[in-house]
Amino acid sequence: MTTPKRIPCSDQSLARDDPMYGTASAGSSWVLLELSGGWGHSAFLNSPAVIDPDLGRAIVRRVERAGMRIAAIRRHGRRDTAPRWRWFVARAGLGDEALYAGEVDSPADYLNLALDGTDGTLSSDPVVAICAHGKHDQCCAVRGRGATAAIAAEFPEITWECSHLGGDRFAATMLVLPEGLCYGRVDSTDSAGLVRLYLDGRLDNRYLRGRTSLPHAVQAAQYFAREKYGDDRISALPPLDVERTGGGVRVVLGGEAGPIEVRLNEELSEPLLSQCSAKVPGAVRVFTLASIASA
Repeated sequence: MTTPKRIPCSDQSLARDDPMYGTASAGSSWVLLELSGGWGHSAFLNSPAVIDPDLGRAIVRRVERAGMRIAAIRRHGRRDTAPRWRWFVARAGLGDEALYAGEVDSPADYLNLALDGTDGTLSSDPVVAICAHGKHDQCCAVRGRGATAAIAAEFPEITWECSHLGGDRFAATMLVLPEGLCYGRVDSTDSAGLVRLYLDGRLDNRYLRGRTSLPHAVQAAQYFAREKYGDDRISALPPLDVERTGGGVRVVLGGEAGPIEVRLNEELSEPLLSQCSAKVPGAVRVFTLASIASA
């Protein structure tokens, strides 16, 4: 008997209408390293045609020991005749964002890269990275590459495919640095339009999972505040206070007319398969709105 083919995790998530807010991957600092070519399940550990696995492991360990997030990047659809080794280091702290860019001669040079970015130059352009890591999850390949093509057609110089960002069920996922804006399901809207909004200092609350430098509860609180007050500015609603309460979280945000208090319930979903390769369903954390008002 033929085993029925499992529905892709992103299709299941869409059918359940899983909330995306409050799910951005954590990371206040990012290191993006160009690995041009095919990636295995782990871009740095399982891609021997691109980078020696021992070197890749050493690079990953060094970056993670520094408390930073690492991802591989590559250009969409085109490959240079000779590989290039470009890199970005981003500081995504709220109000303290910076993006540094540079290029080295070989992947071995990544191991000695200054993790504060001072080996490169301060970039005035953002990086738009869309997960297209098919060997990690098929949804990222199918949805991510289509979204990347649409964005790269309008913004070729700032657009990159990247390795696993997390939240596979929300494919296509996208990261915009240096602010650390994490989006989901970008293939289901005008994906290039999200970049246009960004360049205008605004965001689309419907597809924003959150800002990676902020705690998940703050990401969720900002979602509900934007939904109520309609403020779509990237710089708006900074967190002023976060306090755990019985069974929930109290978040105070800075609003244009004064502080906004958002009270959240913290719950667990029904067990679900969070990625296509998952074998056992598991519950995920979900924030729901208890109340929102001027503080």
